Amino acid sequence: MDSSSTRRQATRQKLFEAAVTLIAEQGFSSTTVDEIAERAGVAKGTVYYNFASKTVLFEELLQHGIELLTASLQSAADENAERGGSHVDALDAMVRAGLDFISRYPSLTQLYVAELWRTNRAWQSTLMMVRQRAIAVIEAELRAGVAAHEFSGEIDIPLTASALFGMVLVAALDWQSYQPERSLEDVHAALSRLLQGRVGRTVASG
Repeated sequence: MDSSSTRRQATRQKLFEAAVTLIAEQGFSSTTVDEIAERAGVAKGTVYYNFASKTVLFEELLQHGIELLTASLQSAADENAERGGSHVDALDAMVRAGLDFISRYPSLTQLYVAELWRTNRAWQSTLMMVRQRAIAVIEAELRAGVAAHEFSGEIDIPLTASALFGMVLVAALDWQSYQPERSLEDVHAALSRLLQGRVGRTVASG
């Protein structure tokens, strides 16, 4: 990557970070391009050079964030496979990766959860597409576990994957908002016990 591309990526990252913080604080409609530029420390024209509009900026912001989360989940699964871990271990590693991601990007996660309920947004189709990419990583692990007879063949894979994804999001937001004194390890241990209990029981019954 040449220096101009590197600079542009750095600028876009600053704009992403400024936008996600402001929009989480005061909402999409109340946040102006001027405020985003000021928070990012760039000229207003720089925003429009990188993004056609505030809507495009926000759409790409959501896409960028969920793609980072998807990459974190996939990396956790891959590293578990390299260690020779079970598929339950892989799901547990993804729970940990999800919690770690959300602890690093809490404002982004708040925005994502809020936007899931707003079906009239211009970026709704993009949001659904990138959400499905993240859930597909979990689905793949569940399917592999069923094929390896580690999970029951009776589990509803799409719904179970969505439930696990949602569990991490909601639990992490509750942790960040109402129980910030708890450590990541403590929260992960609680979700791990829940995961092991439910999935482990499914395995045993299969």
